[in-house]
Amino acid sequence: MNLFDRMKADVETAINALVAAGDLPDDLDRTRVVVGPPREAAHGDVATNAAMVLSKAAGAKPRDLARKLVKRLELGETVARIDVAGPGFINMTLSDAFWRDRLRDILKAGRSYGDSEIGAGRKVNVEYVSANPTGPMHVGHAR
Repeated sequence: MNLFDRMKADVETAINALVAAGDLPDDLDRTRVVVGPPREAAHGDVATNAAMVLSKAAGAKPRDLARKLVKRLELGETVARIDVAGPGFINMTLSDAFWRDRLRDILKAGRSYGDSEIGAGRKVNVEYVSANPTGPMHVGHAR
């Protein structure tokens, strides 16, 4: 299970609810909606730009649309806190129960945890380059 895919599905459900309520048009371009980690860890576990990229089509201010989306996103077993920040980002903090369930998933999967069918057996070439050999290594160093 990809955490961000799961949370994107929840955001899509909230968007669909606003479309059904007539608060958003049904022909929205959702391709720019991103659900991922926030830039700063202090802002929670998951963030989305949905309100900012959909606000023009909705004819609403991003923060107002964000508040409507927050009302549709459910707190409970998965999300402990939801905040609207800045120009309309939605930040979510996942519940302790959610993380405990992920630990159970890891223990249940055992050695196969993290296995993937991505690539379907195709060979890839991974190179490491660094312009700053004394700096911290991150995913941008691989290509």
